[in-house]
Amino acid sequence: MNRFYAVIAVIAVAIVVFLLSTFTVDERERAIKLELGNVINADYEPGLHFKIPVYQTVYRFENRVLTMDSEPDRVLTAQKKNLIVDAFVKWEIVDTVQFFESTGGNETTARDRLHQFVKNQLYDEFGKRTIKEVVSADRVQIMNSVQRVVDEKSTELGVNIVDVRVKKVELPQNVREPVYRRMEKEREAVAQGFRSEGREEAQRIRAEANREVEEILAQAYRDAERIRGEGDGKAADIYAQAYQQDPEFYSFYRSLTAYKSSFDGGRDSLVLEPESEFFDYFGSPIRRRSTSASL
Repeated sequence: MNRFYAVIAVIAVAIVVFLLSTFTVDERERAIKLELGNVINADYEPGLHFKIPVYQTVYRFENRVLTMDSEPDRVLTAQKKNLIVDAFVKWEIVDTVQFFESTGGNETTARDRLHQFVKNQLYDEFGKRTIKEVVSADRVQIMNSVQRVVDEKSTELGVNIVDVRVKKVELPQNVREPVYRRMEKEREAVAQGFRSEGREEAQRIRAEANREVEEILAQAYRDAERIRGEGDGKAADIYAQAYQQDPEFYSFYRSLTAYKSSFDGGRDSLVLEPESEFFDYFGSPIRRRSTSASL
């Protein structure tokens, strides 16, 4: 019985020693091994590795891209205007030994150092520019410059800066409302100028259109009068030719036209002498022939 417990105890001790003598490195991790506080090995491949219990210590670090997103900072522009700038940094550990020696393997310490680097560089970049330049195309140039300088400084931490982005740039709350009101007034003045120009342009176009209408109507009236005159001339020629061919018929046709125009109302009355030429084609044929003979 005692022998059985002894075997169990030996197995338990062996397991404990094995667990204390081994460590695993995940694919998402990087590891270094220290011996009495000194780094003796680094950058282990993912898998199972061995160490001397108590005498040797293992530190693990993230092998993924990390994010440093701190509180917004207050910076000054070239116009001495305060701005609230909110930025974040994507970074990764590339030199585990350097990272351990400079930060003690503490990611919080590394984040604080990076935040200070970014903050100082933002001060420098924003201090060279006006508010208008900051919110325009210069913003990309600012981020590229900050990333380059911070990346150079971060080599002492054993990290690499993957990206730096400015999420938001805004005015402090105490000056935001007055600035917005001033911007609204400026935009309203610009809009009023556009409206005035639009009204002037509309009046010009309307006047031009009215002038063109008058010209078109005048030309149409001139053409109509010319065509009417030509038509009247041709009609006169036709009447003259018809009269020359058969004067009697022409006179009869003219009389019928006069009768139609005179009695068109239905209740019209005419006071004329019976012997008037108007009645040449009323009465007996003898009168018409005699009248024609006298003509």
